[in-house]
Order: sequence, then structure tokens, then C-alpha cells
Amino acid sequence: MATINSIERLSPFKLNSRPPEPPRRYAPPLLCQGGEHSGYGPFPSFSRRGGPIRGRGGFALPVFFQLNRIKNRLKLLVMRKSLKTNAITAPEPSSPSPPPDLFPIVGIGASAGGLEALEQFFSGVPADSGMAFVIVQHLDPTHEGMMPELLQRGTPLAVQQVEEGMSVWPNHVYIIPPNRDLSLIHGTLHLFEPGAARGLRLPIDFFFRSLAENQRERSIGIILSGMGSDGTLGLRAIKEMAGVALVQDPATAKFDGMPRSAIDTGLADIVAPAEELCERLLAYLQMAPPHIPVLPVVDDLDQSGLDKVMILLRAQTGHDFSQYKKSTLYRRIERRMRLHQFDKIAHYLRYLQENPGERELLFKELLIGVTRFFRDADAWAQLRDVFIPQLLAERLAGGPLRAWAAGCSTGEEAYSLGIVFKEALEQLGTGHRFSLQIFATDLDPDAIAKARVGLYPANIAADVSPERLQRFFIREDSGSYRIGKAIRELVTFAPQNVIQDPPFTKLDVLICRNLLIYLNSELQHKLIALFHYSLSPGGILFLGSAETIANLNDQFSVLDSKSRLYRRETPAVRLEPALLPTMVLPMHASGRPGYPNILPIVNLQMLADQILLQRYAPAAVLVNSQGDILYISGRTGKYLEPAAGQANWNIFAMAREGLREPLLRGCQEAFQQPADEPIVQQGLRVRTNGDYQTIDLTVQALKEPDALHNLLMVVFTEVVTPAVKVRGKPVKATALEVKIEQLERETQRLREALQITHEEMQTTHEELKSANEELQSTNEELQSSNEELTTSKEEMQSLNEELQTVNAELQAKVEELSRANNDMKNLLNSTDIATIFLDEELRVRRFTTKAATLIKLIPSDVGRMVTDIASDLIYPGLAIDVAEVLRTLMFIEKPIHTRDERWFTARIMPYRTLDNRIDGVVLTLVEITDWKRLEGELLQVRQELNAQRADQAGGE
Repeated sequence: MATINSIERLSPFKLNSRPPEPPRRYAPPLLCQGGEHSGYGPFPSFSRRGGPIRGRGGFALPVFFQLNRIKNRLKLLVMRKSLKTNAITAPEPSSPSPPPDLFPIVGIGASAGGLEALEQFFSGVPADSGMAFVIVQHLDPTHEGMMPELLQRGTPLAVQQVEEGMSVWPNHVYIIPPNRDLSLIHGTLHLFEPGAARGLRLPIDFFFRSLAENQRERSIGIILSGMGSDGTLGLRAIKEMAGVALVQDPATAKFDGMPRSAIDTGLADIVAPAEELCERLLAYLQMAPPHIPVLPVVDDLDQSGLDKVMILLRAQTGHDFSQYKKSTLYRRIERRMRLHQFDKIAHYLRYLQENPGERELLFKELLIGVTRFFRDADAWAQLRDVFIPQLLAERLAGGPLRAWAAGCSTGEEAYSLGIVFKEALEQLGTGHRFSLQIFATDLDPDAIAKARVGLYPANIAADVSPERLQRFFIREDSGSYRIGKAIRELVTFAPQNVIQDPPFTKLDVLICRNLLIYLNSELQHKLIALFHYSLSPGGILFLGSAETIANLNDQFSVLDSKSRLYRRETPAVRLEPALLPTMVLPMHASGRPGYPNILPIVNLQMLADQILLQRYAPAAVLVNSQGDILYISGRTGKYLEPAAGQANWNIFAMAREGLREPLLRGCQEAFQQPADEPIVQQGLRVRTNGDYQTIDLTVQALKEPDALHNLLMVVFTEVVTPAVKVRGKPVKATALEVKIEQLERETQRLREALQITHEEMQTTHEELKSANEELQSTNEELQSSNEELTTSKEEMQSLNEELQTVNAELQAKVEELSRANNDMKNLLNSTDIATIFLDEELRVRRFTTKAATLIKLIPSDVGRMVTDIASDLIYPGLAIDVAEVLRTLMFIEKPIHTRDERWFTARIMPYRTLDNRIDGVVLTLVEITDWKRLEGELLQVRQELNAQRADQAGGE
């Protein structure tokens, strides 16, 4: 029982206090995105035969992978046994008790060829799986659906068509009715009238989005066979909530449009044939932790593993995720662990160390690059109709505006800003001359590459109105939409880490939507302050629906709290300069080579006071290696004073008489001492306001904490005037004796300082001699390089003259060619003869104006086959005659007629180049309608004359 209970705790979904039934046969490790079987990445494959598990190239995988697989088999056997002894039938919908709260609801999207894929999928679903399945298909709205009856024959689950307000029960299959959209709200299915015209409906995206909003991290989406791209945006919403996405292998799908669209966008977690998807899904759910409404508690061991995962990611990508919310990080890592069947983060950490490809996929997982066009449409409408016009009204003279879309992902929101800006300008009229420059940045270089291309699937029609699609997008032959040139030219894309890299400044609009919610509160506060620094006074900040400016109300005024639109204000109290992102998080050396790791000195006073209280009590200063004072503790006026001239906070410039040399010597020696060993100089005599003060000087180089590494702590300790013994009694020394002792100590210090100076002079002299030799050698090299450059300059001048000559000749040739082209065009048009130049494959090269009246030619038809273009000519043998002319090199001439009873003489001749090479044919069409009419009349007259002669001959 202890074993069964421990396995029950592994399952996230409970049905009457028992886990879901496992697959009938052992489920191998998941074929995730990147599995070798699917061909999508570098991950090792796993054998289902006996013997050692082997990866790519046949090498045996580590032993712990094999042990993990054996452990999973044992868990499945125990679960089967517990299910047989505790079999409980799922309640029927007619039961008065409500359905269980926690069980997986699986959304399945299918289209053309979906019945076959669904039958294959449900062939592997056990009768008591503990899951509910909701099928959304593209159905003909004019016909009654027969899918429930067809599907019921191949599955033991109860299959029924959805009705309004129907509750979802486990071990049931629900099918969308025709001509309806489907949504899930609190475990209840609701039907809606389709909001789009037929042919533009996206019911799979519609349901998947509601599934993600209600089930969140428990949401599961499956894409099976189908045409188009419906379901891709819905899977994005599921992945944003840390759900799981399964896709049928396109090679096994009858129609691979929908599966391939999901895979190409990088959304698929599991790719497999339809009959194996349920088995993989059950294996994934078996590794899921129990679902609880509060955030998961990370123990010390898991926290250590989490930190190690962050270190591996930082080493490979150069990006630090340590200031992301721990709950988000753990949930995303936990999802990858379930995909690979790991129950402990230590095992996953080892797998991560050995697989760079998995580190890259985990990096993509943490980026959460989910976006869409005009997300929160009301907020975008308010920005267009109200706030952008207000911003433009403040600039009556016009001019350029600057905008920054931080965390732009694949560019949808950056392009959305460009579209609403164009629409706002049109509303204001043509008299306003404004331009907009949008800087769109994201951490993911792959997302930036897709944004630059600007090609989006057809299902963006769910978010973009038909008018905007027609005006600002170009429909490709594949059905996808490409952003128009007018909007594309407004946006400049670049990879950037908003946390580490410097920001854009002097902005009028800044968009950062649904990025801050993944960061901890401290980093959120710093980024909001950074956005205030980046915006110009009066600039607009546009945040996501779940983000706010926190307590920075003095820096921003609220334009619309619901839409999360804010205006940048200038506070009455002057703010400290914004901390640039390069100081927020230290960049790893692999992220930007050549730059040292500069750790931020935070809570400097607290750290310095801690050390002073532990080791010292007197006045002290904290300085860096150059002697610049960073922090002062206690009263140091007796030892330091501001230097005359420009303000200088360097301790060597501020040291009083008698202290400068000891300070310099002590600082130099402190860095050479072992850790925690200070340099102490006793009995120093410092001049203070007309008198002398005897002190002990202590200088120590700090090694820890890390924030104080390589800094110096300088401590000034006052000492009393030394006393001497006279006749056995301690009395104060006479002035002369004290003076002599002080002079001796000062002489000794001067000797030591002189010795140090002498050694430094010798070292400096040797370095200068060496530098002089290097300079002489460099001078010789520079002289040689100068001579070579002089020679190269002469050669470049000569080459430049040649290029100018060639350029002049080319310009003359271009002008001559242009004149010849114009002459040719006028000649061909003046003949009023339809002429078409074709290549060997009947593709149009050039045509005259007359030819366009017979064959519906337009300038963009150049390059198309002439037989594919609508024509008035009745000439089915054109291709055969062209082939014959090219074979025999003899012209062909024949009469042809048109659909409107006109006649032409078609003459096909070989096209010969100046070098006597055949490069296509020339087709000329000369109208002979009048000739044909006269020929017919002559023929008729001849027939009449013949008839008259025959009559006369018969009369005789």
C-alpha cells in the first residue's frame, strides 16, 4: 500500500481517489520535440527491444537512464494491479453529483482526414483513462454530423455531441456540433454562433484558448490531421499557461497542414503517430506532480538543483534567469522533466549537462514567446483613437516619433503599433507630417528572425479584421499573410536582453506587454524606473493586462487603468539616475567576452558597517584600488581634508601631512598580503590644524563578501603620547626626548620610502627601456606599412581612374540600350502587329500592345507560360508548332481565328541571338479578317457563276 500511495502522489489528476489507468503496454520515453524518430532535433532515441538503451550512433546511454526506465515499468505494473483491485466506474452525466474537479480535459483539433486519425488515436485509449476528450472539427454547417456514431464503434468511451451547458465528465468524448463555436467555462461546455464568415472560422483556436484560460497548466491540446493552420494560435495559448502540446507526426497524417504548422512554430512537445499519442500522454501524466492550488514549495535540494540549472543555462546562452519568478522557473523545468520521464531534478540536471540541445529547448521554454496581433483589442483601439492623437497634437510641427516594443517575440505587437499609428494619422488627415520609428527587441534570436520575415499563418484572421488584412497584409499563394512594405519599413528588429543591455532613449511610446509578470518584484521595479528614464516627458507606456507600475505613481500618470496605459511624468523631487540594465544582473563571461564581471555594490553601508563592528571601532574609509573613497565611517577630518582646486575624493589627494606616503605604501603592500592579514603602521605623526596627532594606520585588502572584493579598508586609530620612565617612575617624556624619538621614526620611514621609491624607479626605468625598444620596433613597422599604404594608394588611384572610365562606358551603353529599347518598342507598336517573344518553354519574355488585345497579357505576366493565360485565340496546337519550329528551325505560318470570328495569320519563327544561337521563338499575328471576308465573297461569286454556267449549258 505504501508503494501504491507513493505512486498516487505522482499523478496530478485524481478520479475518486485513484490514479488513471496506464497504457496496456509499456510506454517508452516520450518522443519530444527534438527526438530522433521525428527528425526534429538532437535528442537520443530509445529502443523498445531488450538490452541496453542506445542513443544516436548506437552508443549506450548512461546507466541512470536505463534505471529510470526500469523504475517506470515497475510503477506501471503496480498501478495496473491497484486499478484491477479497486476498479470504480466513472459516474454518468445523469448522476446528480457534480463531476470531479481535478481530471485532465484534452482538446483535440482535427480537420480533413480527421476521422481516420481520431480512430487511430482512440484505439489506444483505455476504457477508464480518467480523462475527458473534447473534439473540435471543421464541419459542414449545412449537414448533420455523424461523427458520434462513427467514432463510438471504435472506442469503449461514451461519445456524444455537445449540447449547451453540458458538464464535462471523465471517460467521455464530446464532439462539437456543426455551425457552432465551443468554449469551456468552469467544467461546462457552451456553444456560440460563429463570429466569422464561412471559410474564415477557426473553431480549434477558439476552444483551445478557452481551455488554456480555464485549465491553465493542466491544459492539454492535440493537433491531428487537417489542412490549414487552425489550432496553432490555440497551442500558443496553452504553452503560455505551461500546458502540453501533442501533434500527430506529419508523415502519418493524411493531410499534414495543421500538424506541420504547429511543429514549424516550435510549439509541439510530443510528436508521434496518432495511435501512439495517447500512450505518450498517459506516460506524461504519470510523472506529473499532484495539482494543488498554491505555488509549489521548493525544498533545499530542489532549490540547489534549480540554481544549477540556471548556471548551465547561463553558461550556454549568456543569459541569467535568476531574477525570474521561482514558481515560473520551477513549473517550466518541471514540465520538461515530465516530458523526459524524470521524477527528480537531480536526474534531469544530469541529462541537461549531457545534452546541449535540451539546454537550448529549455531556454526557449523559459522565454515564453507568446503573443498575437491586437491582443486586448479595446486597449489598442483606445491607443489609436485617443492617446496617439493627443501625442501628435503636442507636436504640431510634425517630425519623427520613436517607439520601443520590448519583448516583441515574433513581432505581432510591433506591427500592431505600426498599423494603429497609420490609422491614427489617416483619422487626423493628410496635413500632418509625422513618421514613426519602432525598435522591436527580444531575447530570442529565432523569434527576431521570424519577425523580420513578417510571414504569419492564415489563422491570424481571428485577430486581424478583414479590412486590415486587405490593407496592411499581402496574401501569399500558400494562404499565409505577409506584412506589407509600408508597415515593415517602420520597424527595426534586433536581439536584446532588456535586463542586461542598454535601453533605447527619447521614446514617445514604449510597449512591454506580459513580460514583467515573469520577473520578481525587485526587477519589475527597476525596469519600470528604466522605462521612465527611456521615455520622453509625456511619453506613453503600454503594459500588459496583468501588469502595473506598482508604487511609482509620482513617475507615471494613469491614462486608462483597465487598458494599462500610462503617461510619463516629471516628478517634483529629482530622481536618482536610473540604474542601467548592465548593473541589474551580472553578465556571464561567455555572454559578452572581453568584459569583466562587475558585481553591483548593493547595501554598501550595511556591509561596511558589519566589517567595522566586527574588527574595528575607530574612523575608517572604504576605497577602491585607485584610492577613490566609496564610503566613510566615523570622523575622519583629523586625517583627511579636501584638496584645493577641483573636487577630488581620492584618499591620496586628501591625506594630511605625514599620512600620504604611509597610505601609498600601505595600499601597495596590502594587495600583496595573504587574505585577512592587514598592514599596520604604528606611531605615525600627522599634522592636524597646527598640531600633531600620533596614530596607527591599518590597511587591509578585502576578499569577501563578493560585493567588497578587491576593495581596501583604511582605519585610523589614535594613540596617546609615549611615556618614558625616570628613576623608576613613569613620567611624561621631555620635549627634547620626544622630538628626538619622533625624528628617528620619521628618518626611518623616509629611508624606507626612499628605498621603495628607488626600487620603483629602477623598475620603471627597465619598463621604459623595454617600451622604448618596442616603440622603435613599432616605428619601423609603421614606416614599412606607410610605404605599403603609399604604394596601395597609388594603385587605388589608378584603379579608381579605370573604374571611372568603365563607369562612363557603361553609362553610355545604358543610354544606348535605353534608346534602342525605346526604338524597338515604338517600331513594334507602330507596325500594329501583335508580336510575342517566347522562350523554349513558352514563357513570355516581351509583347506588344496589340498582342495584349488578343491574349490577356499584363506586365506581371512576363515569365508565365503563354498557354496558362486567357486568350481570344483558338489555337490549341501552339505548343506543338513551337516545338516543331525549335526542332526544324523552319518557320510555320497558318491562319487561325478568334472567338469573335476574326482571322489572323500566325507566323512562328526561331529567335536568333547575335551570336547565331536559338533562344526561343517569335510569334507574330497579322489580322486577315478582311482578306478572309473577300475570299468568302469571291468564293460565293465563283459558285454563283459556276451555277449560271451550268444552267446555261443545260438549257442549250
